[in-house]
Order: sequence, then structure tokens, then C-alpha cells
Amino acid sequence: MNLIQKECLNLQSFKSECTIKLKTVSSKILIITYYWPPAGGPGVQRWLKFVKYLPEFGIEPIVYIPENPSYPIVDKNLIVEVSKEVVILRNSIFEPYQLASFFSKKNTKKISSGIIPSIKKQTVVERILLWIRGNLFIPDARFLWVHPSVSYLEKYIKENKIETIVTTGPPHSLHLIGLQLKNKNKLNWIADFRDPWTTIGYHKALKLSNYASKKHKKLEKEVLNSADQIVVTSITTKTEFEALTKQPITILTNGYDVEQVAQQSLDTTFSLAHIGSLLSERNPIILWECLVELLQENPSFQNDLELKLIGAVSNDVLDTLHHFQLLKFVTNFGYVSHKEALEHQRKSQVLLLIEIDSPETKSILPGKLFEYMVSERPILAIGPSNSDFSAIITNTNTGVFFDYTEKAKLKAVLLDYYHQFLEGKLKSYPVGLQYYSRRSITERLAQLIKSL
Repeated sequence: MNLIQKECLNLQSFKSECTIKLKTVSSKILIITYYWPPAGGPGVQRWLKFVKYLPEFGIEPIVYIPENPSYPIVDKNLIVEVSKEVVILRNSIFEPYQLASFFSKKNTKKISSGIIPSIKKQTVVERILLWIRGNLFIPDARFLWVHPSVSYLEKYIKENKIETIVTTGPPHSLHLIGLQLKNKNKLNWIADFRDPWTTIGYHKALKLSNYASKKHKKLEKEVLNSADQIVVTSITTKTEFEALTKQPITILTNGYDVEQVAQQSLDTTFSLAHIGSLLSERNPIILWECLVELLQENPSFQNDLELKLIGAVSNDVLDTLHHFQLLKFVTNFGYVSHKEALEHQRKSQVLLLIEIDSPETKSILPGKLFEYMVSERPILAIGPSNSDFSAIITNTNTGVFFDYTEKAKLKAVLLDYYHQFLEGKLKSYPVGLQYYSRRSITERLAQLIKSL
């Protein structure tokens, strides 16, 4: 072997070593989140999955969470999804709801989980709790965690040379942690909005005073104009925020993960499954009316129909089902683990996706939408006109969307689905789903982080 050949081999070896080193070198990112296992519900899934895949793209996630949170929903099965290699920072939190629960533990837990009764059915205690929540806890009940978190994290950031932080809300008080850290340190800050802030639907129910409303808007605008990068989940939220800031805004939707779910046998009933919270305002009267008419017109429908409610259900919804004499077709499972929810998605005949009929909910992209899409079960979605999720369902060929005026079309599709069920042919045929995989979305997030 001559000298040139030896040098070529050495150069190739050097390049290989450099490539290996580049793959192992990671940039650190500090993620500030309230929801983390054992928290259950959709709020925990987004950053749990981002943290899972970020190391593949050269990003080392460090997660900051409360040490003693008051999670309204708990799913201990999610703990096993957290990598043992991820650094988890914990700091104690005081939540006013902990005091409020002494007066009414049931009502406090209900409100903190998002189940707000209609105005006519609110008790005096519920009205008081809502007023306190809206006017004294600004922007939310975790606001007392801001100051101790800033003190704790400021030291950690300096000692560990952290250059980039992420805050994810709701609760939007976590963005105030990012705001103060940004003002005190030379940092890159990404503010992630899983839901909107002042335009979110439940703000109307919080009985906000004029002062509280202005305070929310002031804080929202300050966060939007201070963060280096804003991340949202929908095009409507992006459009709303563009009117408030000139900072760059990126859409990163939620997505689906490759879940290890055992093969499920389809329900033998014509099962319509709603997975997630059915709020008082998320009460699809046109669906109940369609089902009543189909029951009257098709004798066999009475033997086959099953309504599966999986998650917290408002008493207002149950009262409506009682009014329409549909309760005998209801199986109310209550809250189940994420694993069980996935199993129900795979074996139910039709998956219901219901959103409140309000302009404020057009931007909502429910996390379960993406899990629904890979279940191979048709989605029947109802929401306000021009909802962001309607385009996704249509473009991926995973179901049918209706607004609240399209009762006749909804009834026709229900009947068509029922006939396909009887023939054993009911199934969805999705296209283009890879774009919404958690890994694919995390890759786009990693590129965003590296561009800062």
C-alpha cells in the first residue's frame, strides 16, 4: 500500500469518526410544561412524544415540571413512555384549587378538568368558583408557580449553559415563566400554544371582569411579542396571532405515534364511539335527532345501535340523551387509560369527533383526531363551519365533516355507514398520513430549534 492510499484510508477513517461524533453531539433544550406523566388526557401527549423523538435529531431535552401537581386526570400507564435518560427537573407548586377543594372537591375537580355546566344549571358554589378562576387566577390557577420557577430555572440555565427554552400552554402562566427568563437572560425562547389564549371557547364561561379581560389580552400580546418563535397547532390560531405580533409563527399540529396495540376484533354492534370530554356545549343535538329518526325508520337499527362514551361526560349531555330516550343505547365507560382508549378506537365501528358550535372553536385540532386517522375506522365529525380539522379529515380521506346546519347530510351518511356495517364493509381508506406522524413533526421541530 503506497503513501497516498494510506492517507486516503486515514482521511476516510477521520471522516467516519467525525460523522459518529456529530451524531452524538446534542444541543440542550429546556422544556417547561405543566402536564407530564402521570397526568392523563390530551395535554400530556404533545411534549411527551416530542421528548421521545428529539434525541434522534441531535436535541437533548430537559423537562421542567411541578413536583406536586393537581392533575384532574391521571394515567399511570404513561409513566413507562418516559425515557429514563431524560433529565427531569421538579419544583414544588402551590395551586389555589387545592384550597378551593376544601369547599367543594367535586365541583373544583370538574371545573379544573374543563367540564363547566351550562349557566342555568350552575350551582352557587360553581358560579363563585368560576368567578374566582376567571378574575383572581390570571392567567390561570398555576400563576403562583411563575416566581419560584424563574428563581429555580435561572440558576440551572446559567450552570448548564442552556441556550433555548420552550414553554407550552395551557396553562398559559407557563409562558410568563418564559417571559421573565427571556428578560433576564440571553436565551432563545419558543412559546408553544396547544390551544389559543384569549379566544378559547371557555373564556366566556369564566365571568371575566373588564379588568381581567384586558389583563389577559395584555399578557398574551406581551408573550407573543417577546418570544423568538411562536408555535401553534392550527392555521386559524396562526392567523389570529399574526394580527398581534410580527414574530415568526410556525404550525406544528399534534399527531399520531406508532402505538403497540393488540389486534382488536370489531364491535358486533353498530358502535358510535366518542373518546374524550363531552362538555355541556359539546352536545350535538342534530346527531341525537338523526339517531332518533333512524331508530323510528329502521327496526333493525334498534338492535344494533350502541353509543360509546369514553371520557368525562357533562350532566347536560346525559340529560339530553335521556330527553331523546337514547340512554338505553349508551355505554358510559368514563375515563379510561390512553391504552384502553386506543383499543376502543380500533374496535369501534364509527369514531365521533364533536366540537362546540362557535367561531372560537374553529382553530381547535383535537389530539385524538390524529389517533382516529390511523385507526382505519371512519370519522364522523361535527363542528363549526370552516373548522381547521375539516380540511385535514377531507384531505386524508379519513371521514366526513358536517357543520351544525347539515342534518340531512349527516343522517344520510349515518344510514350509509350502517348499511356498510351490515355488509361487513365499513372501513376508512386514509391517504397521506405520514406527514402527521409524531416523528415527522418532531423532525420539523428540531429543524426549527436549530435555526434559532
